[in-house]
Amino acid sequence: MKLTNDSYLILIGTKNFTERYCRDRTGWLKVSARGRTFRMTAEQVLNHILPALAGIKPNLTIKVEHHDQPVQNE
Repeated sequence: MKLTNDSYLILIGTKNFTERYCRDRTGWLKVSARGRTFRMTAEQVLNHILPALAGIKPNLTIKVEHHDQPVQNE
């Protein structure tokens, strides 16, 4: 089982939208609910994830999916 950063897909959203975060060869990538892509640093990804995990934004849900093969940008 591969446990590197590029084998995870992070989904953050509400009942109305979902954003995806994944890692590829050049760094972190955010795919917005509208399908637009943005390059991000690891610190920026944490800044998006931590408020939801801390309960500051209780209406957000976080789901993490593991894939044995690296997650491909769709």
